[in-house]
Amino acid sequence: MVPRYSRPEMVAIWSPETRFRIWFEIEALAAEAMAELGTIPAEAAEAIRRGGAAKVADITAADLERIDAIERETRHDVIAFLTWLGEGIGPEARFVHQGMTSSDVLDTCLAVQMTRAADLLIADVDALLEALRARAEEFRHTPTIGRSHGIHAEPTTFGLKLLGHLAEFQRHRARLVAARAEVATCAISGPVGTFASVDPRVEAHVAAKLGLAVEPVSTQVIPRDRHAAFFCALAVVASGVERLATEVRHLQRSEVREAEEFFHAGQKGSSAMPHKRNPVLSENLTGLARLVRGYAMPALENVTLWHERDISHSSVERVIGPDATITLDFALMRLTGMMAKLTVYPERMAENLASLGGVVHSQKVLLALTQAGLSREAAYAAVQRAAMATWRALGQPGAKDFRSNLLADPEVAGCMDAAALEAAMDPRRDFVHVDTTFARVLGEAAR
Repeated sequence: MVPRYSRPEMVAIWSPETRFRIWFEIEALAAEAMAELGTIPAEAAEAIRRGGAAKVADITAADLERIDAIERETRHDVIAFLTWLGEGIGPEARFVHQGMTSSDVLDTCLAVQMTRAADLLIADVDALLEALRARAEEFRHTPTIGRSHGIHAEPTTFGLKLLGHLAEFQRHRARLVAARAEVATCAISGPVGTFASVDPRVEAHVAAKLGLAVEPVSTQVIPRDRHAAFFCALAVVASGVERLATEVRHLQRSEVREAEEFFHAGQKGSSAMPHKRNPVLSENLTGLARLVRGYAMPALENVTLWHERDISHSSVERVIGPDATITLDFALMRLTGMMAKLTVYPERMAENLASLGGVVHSQKVLLALTQAGLSREAAYAAVQRAAMATWRALGQPGAKDFRSNLLADPEVAGCMDAAALEAAMDPRRDFVHVDTTFARVLGEAAR
């Protein structure tokens, strides 16, 4: 991923230095388990730990070039690493990688990297949840218009809008936790996964030390349905990022102007038009979400491998592992900052609520008329007549509002007077159960 959309904590997980340190740790743990089982001498395991630890403790650019040079000759990344590692261990290096195959190292390492990446992503979501909780509480009872199909529907509160996204990201957090568990498996089972050349107790030891579970049947590689589930989870989280970003983009439109991204001092919106204040962060998030979703498909295609193992998945994972997690990490961080600083305009929300002359209360009037004795069909027709008359005259001199058009309708007037109509259109009725919904999401007692 390009540096523009990267954070150092996540990038470090996928760096060559980190990868080689994890590879060494897997090899050292396996050697120590083999020493306990008597497969290799105890002093060999000690030498591997001592010499290898010193070798990987401070990997330099020259070391990386040395490993690359060996790989250019051997055409094998794990062999290149083991050759370089052996240079710091000495004769006991012959006991490194005993009975193991490259996938034992590669797949177990990938599991460690993905669980570390998942931990960062979960922490990112936690920070976003806190930002959304604070803003939802701030605007818990701030009236705004709800929209369906982009058209004014009925009143809601801005807090409820944000609460819906908060509840979604609670689900996203659970998905990330499940995805982490899905990929947190270790495989040290040797060629074709039969344990013919390595004791299963070695795998159990390495898994326990790395905080992983034992892969039940590795067939030399860890089955890629686990990885597919992981990347699909990231894709779903990314869709949640885009859904919230799209809401902000719509609210910032000039015709709406109910909320907007924070505009910094000195910020410029356009190279040509000095008045512009564009939703650049939320638009950026929309694009990043598309990238993360795009990584899910190759992960799904990686599930199908030939027999016990091939490497058609390898090149894919070298790209999508870093890119998907780095991109989503950055997007979640950006979304958190955007929501924490979001500028909200309650006065504009109130203006938009009133802009259609009260037709947003049409359902409440419809229900009141049915309770007053009209059939639903007759009540619907009467309310729609008044609503359309209000709609067509909006902004014209002498235009009547929805309430006046209703009272001028003989069928409505025959069922309810002005006081009854006023009670039916009381905006407080829209928000009676706001606290109940908050209690469901936040686990609090309803106010």
